[in-house]
Amino acid sequence: MASATASRHRTTVDRVTAGGDAQAPARRRKRVRYRRRLRSRIILAFVLLGFGLTALFAFATNWTRTRVENQIVEDVMNRNIDEYARQYYAKPGSKPEFGVQQMLGRVVKNDRFEDLRQEQPDWYELSDGIHSIQGKNADGSPFSYKLGVRKTPTEWFFLAYDMTQATRGEAQFNRAIYASVAVFTLLSLLVGWWAASRVMSPVSELARRLRLSGRSSQPEALATHFPDDEVGELAKALDDYSERLTEVVQRDREFNADVSHELRTPLAVIKGAVELLLTRSDLDEKTRTRLARIQRAEQQCTDLISALLLLSRNERGHGATDIARLSEQLLDAHRAQLAGKPLELRVEGERGLVVDAPEAAVAVALGNLIGNAVKYTTQGEVVVRLHPDSVEVIDSGPGLSAEDAAKLFERGYRGTHAGHSQGGGIGLSIVRRLCELYGWDVRVKPGEERGVVATLTFARVQVTGI
Repeated sequence: MASATASRHRTTVDRVTAGGDAQAPARRRKRVRYRRRLRSRIILAFVLLGFGLTALFAFATNWTRTRVENQIVEDVMNRNIDEYARQYYAKPGSKPEFGVQQMLGRVVKNDRFEDLRQEQPDWYELSDGIHSIQGKNADGSPFSYKLGVRKTPTEWFFLAYDMTQATRGEAQFNRAIYASVAVFTLLSLLVGWWAASRVMSPVSELARRLRLSGRSSQPEALATHFPDDEVGELAKALDDYSERLTEVVQRDREFNADVSHELRTPLAVIKGAVELLLTRSDLDEKTRTRLARIQRAEQQCTDLISALLLLSRNERGHGATDIARLSEQLLDAHRAQLAGKPLELRVEGERGLVVDAPEAAVAVALGNLIGNAVKYTTQGEVVVRLHPDSVEVIDSGPGLSAEDAAKLFERGYRGTHAGHSQGGGIGLSIVRRLCELYGWDVRVKPGEERGVVATLTFARVQVTGI
């Protein structure tokens, strides 16, 4: 960006509060936090994706393994218990043989059914099929087995398959699954960290080049340093924005220079002519009064142009403005325009308040407050009260509504008491902008009994004593 753009940004920050410079590091930390938050979101997305896919795969693997294992065991047991019954009926006194070492068989005849109820009540209640039995031995060690049951009116066949080793193997398998989930989640974190760095690297480079470009009067093209991707498109958009903004700044500079020259020149002519005319001794009082009024209007116009140029450039001028002396001058100017209005104008309070600002800027800010007080007060008094770091303008006018107090400093807003008075409602808007530029504070509130109290507080770093 152009240097004027960078200057505008810095002065905009200064205008927010009197402590704008102190808040700049907090804003920078906030921007860094947002940038890190985007990087963190990318890393978090990778971690959640890795964890979710790994956990889902582990769950599916464990479920499939358990289901397949149970199906195989049950198929084997069904075949073996049928073979057990066949061998028993073929050779009732022989011991059956099983193809699996962990299998044990038992036959209970009908005359021992009641004995089985006493010995193995859990077996007695079982129906035909394959059942899972778990528990603990007398020594506290766990056991687990599958029990196949075939019941006929004369014999009950039981076939047990020891699952203790399989259960231990399943526990080891689960631990391995959990460890795999943790390892792959950690791997996803590392991959996400790497990917986030790669993704954010061109964005960070774009931000770095943008900051460097903002310090130069001739902004450097950004798009040439980036490939034709999303970041490159963003760089092109920023280049286009920078070009348009540079044109606006250039036009603004030219306009300010033109205004400064073209308006000040005729005003200087008017000022010189009026001063020359006032030196004549043959002027009647009426003509002298009119010339004095022209002189005051020229001074007000000069001050207003100076203040508006400061606002347009967003630059703080310096000076040593005596608030008490300026207040007396502003009140004298308004006394000459009262035209018989029963209104007393006076200054009271502590003297010696000096503000580090051009007299034109302070005159516009304070003059608008005094001018409004004089305009809307039909009788009574307007008091300018001086304090160590502020000045109050107190009037005895019709007062202020809550709606007016909330909108009074908005551009173009005219209060409910404005009536058919002249003015576009921009005077207090200019006061607000001057306060933002210099770090001052302006407040308007209803008086205790009637009228309005307008307070202009100057920044402490700009207030000095005489």
